[in-house]
Amino acid sequence: MSERWTASAMDAGGQSAGGERLPLVIAHRAGTADFPENTLRAIDGALAHKADLMWLSVQVSRDGVPVLYRPADLSALTDGTGNVADHDAAELTRLNAGYRFKDASGSYPYRMRPTLLPTLEEALRRIPQRMGVLLDMKSADAQALAPAIAKALDALEDQGRQEWSRVRFYSTEKPNLDAMASYPQARLFEDRDTTRTRLVTSRLTGDCLNAPASGTWAAFELRRDVTVTERFTLGEGRSPVKQAMMWDRTAAACFHTHSSVRTVLIGIDSKDDYTTARRLDAYAVLADSPERMMKIKDEAARAPR
Repeated sequence: MSERWTASAMDAGGQSAGGERLPLVIAHRAGTADFPENTLRAIDGALAHKADLMWLSVQVSRDGVPVLYRPADLSALTDGTGNVADHDAAELTRLNAGYRFKDASGSYPYRMRPTLLPTLEEALRRIPQRMGVLLDMKSADAQALAPAIAKALDALEDQGRQEWSRVRFYSTEKPNLDAMASYPQARLFEDRDTTRTRLVTSRLTGDCLNAPASGTWAAFELRRDVTVTERFTLGEGRSPVKQAMMWDRTAAACFHTHSSVRTVLIGIDSKDDYTTARRLDAYAVLADSPERMMKIKDEAARAPR
């Protein structure tokens, strides 16, 4: 598939004063720290702040329509209840997806001016086609979600839009990726188990285990709570590690054995973390606040490394 949108995003991403390519900024859930996540309002905000790429969470309604929503229960973020899969799209798109969003003062600004839960089609129409879209598949029913997404993308393609070529699929659940892999035009992230195993092996041994193939996209947190388990003959021992650093230069070099591999570092929301991602040659960072992170990136573009 064409990487047309990737080249466009690279051009828009900018360089440092020394000519170095800077990590692109991905609006996580369209900017969950700035506006109600996975809403058209958040998408508009991320576009206004000139984010490079858009990350959206997608589930499927009872009647087979992909919608933007992340948690298992609608009551976590909206004025509704139950699971997404228990409601038709017409019901879901009447819900206020900003109902529980708090602003800096602790108030709920979107209770009086609702921002509705959108469909995937609405979101893709809102996002300029020059921008890449990363879809995080959250539904527990992969066999319902993958065909629903494919149907929505095909319908947009029939209307002259190019959606398959600018969308890439991610999921923490491998069955979702496996289901989407049945569509030859689908482009996927590497599954999380493979990424994690390579990272942990590199961090613990210094060895590069099965460097990713050319063109691979891999995403993982910069820091992560982990538990190291040691097995004995008669039991096991566990050592919890809070906010373990998952990436270092050795791990990054392993992932970048082929120059076309794209690494995405998750959870980058400070200047220090962006600097770390830059040092690790990350292709992009996943940021909750595009407003804040684009300011950090712009500052980095003006300064030497």
